[in-house]
Amino acid sequence: MNATQLLADAVDLARAAAQEEAGLERVGAHVGVQAEDEFSVTHLFEAEHAGYRGWNWAVTVAYAGEGTPVSVSEVVLLPGKDALVAPEWVPWSERVRAGDLGVGDLLPPREDDPRLVEAYVQSDDPAVEEVALEIGLGRTRVLSREGRLDAAERWYSSDFGPKSDMARSAPAHCGTCGFYTRVAGAFGAAFGVCANEISPADGHVVHVEYGCGAHSQAEVEMGSIVPVADLVYDDAQLDVSE
Repeated sequence: MNATQLLADAVDLARAAAQEEAGLERVGAHVGVQAEDEFSVTHLFEAEHAGYRGWNWAVTVAYAGEGTPVSVSEVVLLPGKDALVAPEWVPWSERVRAGDLGVGDLLPPREDDPRLVEAYVQSDDPAVEEVALEIGLGRTRVLSREGRLDAAERWYSSDFGPKSDMARSAPAHCGTCGFYTRVAGAFGAAFGVCANEISPADGHVVHVEYGCGAHSQAEVEMGSIVPVADLVYDDAQLDVSE
């Protein structure tokens, strides 16, 4: 009998090894055999271990040649194609979201953060370069074009963007409001900061087409809130009959 057939027939040996590893948990049906190389194969058994639905006991057996017995090399649990497995690991730098940073927390940017570029010469923003020239070399890292576009898209889609419920019901846009303070640089074409303490956007970056009811030119028609009926009888005139 050749080595391949000898190894494929070692189901009972493989099951015994899997059962020893499983302990009190029952080892399920034999579901397949996979050749590893000329002198080893892996037998697969259904795992009925709690919490391991769809997993298999994988028992690798080997044959060293004529005159030697088939031996067990390894026993492990492996997930099948329909197994429940943990989600793919995501680096912490990609898991952190807005609002996760707390008091005292430190969150340095990645070295290859595409939102930042080295030195003012790569900023692609005239306002940044102008300030940098005034003081020498400027900041070590500044926003890249990708970083600005990412921020602009986030602000545009926020509660202070032009498509928010508040903006759609406003009497006018921020661009015509006296409380709108345009930001400098490339962002200034579309964004500013609200300086109206009454507005829900006070202190926030707002889109030029955002708006709220506290617009500086908002007008409210003033009048009596009590309806007045038309005069139906004038008792100042008395009819005297003799």
